[in-house]
Amino acid sequence: MAVAEKLQQVSNEARHLIVGQSPAIDLLRDMISRVAKASVPILLNGPSGSGKEMVARSIHAMSDRADKPFVAINCGAIPVDLIESELFGHEKGSFTGAAMRRIGRFEEADGGTLFLDEIGDMRFDMQVKLLRVLEEGIITRVGGNGTIPVNVRIISATHQNLSAAIDEGRFREDLYFRLGVIPVEVPSLASRAEDVPLLINHFQTNAPLAGRARFDPSALSRLMEHDWPGNVRELRNVVERAGILYPGEMIGAREAEQLLGRAPKRLSQPKPALQLVEAQPESIAPSAAPMPVDLKMLLETMELERIQMALDNADGVISEAARLLTLKRTTLIEKMRKYGVDRTC
Repeated sequence: MAVAEKLQQVSNEARHLIVGQSPAIDLLRDMISRVAKASVPILLNGPSGSGKEMVARSIHAMSDRADKPFVAINCGAIPVDLIESELFGHEKGSFTGAAMRRIGRFEEADGGTLFLDEIGDMRFDMQVKLLRVLEEGIITRVGGNGTIPVNVRIISATHQNLSAAIDEGRFREDLYFRLGVIPVEVPSLASRAEDVPLLINHFQTNAPLAGRARFDPSALSRLMEHDWPGNVRELRNVVERAGILYPGEMIGAREAEQLLGRAPKRLSQPKPALQLVEAQPESIAPSAAPMPVDLKMLLETMELERIQMALDNADGVISEAARLLTLKRTTLIEKMRKYGVDRTC
């Protein structure tokens, strides 16, 4: 197959990385096709779990760099003291534990695309060094003296409000404008609820037929009404959960509630008509008192379930799970220790 034909095939396949037929997704696809051929930096804005890496991969696959590497790194998941080595590499003996030379992500992506996810979490001094790379196209390994030219297209992403981060002194304004030559908005799943059935089919593509749960109209309607705080990542987890709990079965709204981690809604019962009754003799025993409820245990059970759901939706990243739960990271860690939840991320 000729190179041109192969690249065209890759470009066509890239269009299918973005699943959906909603107006928001049509607009996103149009934007991707417009910016893919340019080599300027792109900043993807969108909530966590909305599929920003898929958008970055689609841009790369439709670009002139499609036959070169696509390298992704999550800036928020790398320890702050290792991020420079991760990006730029290091020389042997440059720090404790540097037993050999290591090639960084910029060199790995040379000629292709480097995707910097959660760029808003990058420490301030590293922002200065990244800006220099963007402006000069050269890097220096940690512990090295010489410069190394790199030809890399940068696509960055964040769920944060970088304008607010700039006002708070946490993000450089000059880097923001350099990264966001072309800003692209990635919609939340709640804003394109009509894509939920298509995404469910997409996530079940590789599952055997006998292992796929089937969603009836009431289940699909319930899922489309959900606010999806974890976005597409949360829906993928729901589909996987359904395949485990209801393989080959047809499920309805009640099961959908359970898959979302919520107690099924009770069917409303008609209220009994008021009746006039004669006073009963004191000898008749009163009706049985309601069973006591251990409220503390009930609340703890609900809290544990929510923590586990948030960690699943955040792929185990504690800081992201804390954001979904609107907790401080330290508070979430304390609660995890309380319930014996063992996560290493």
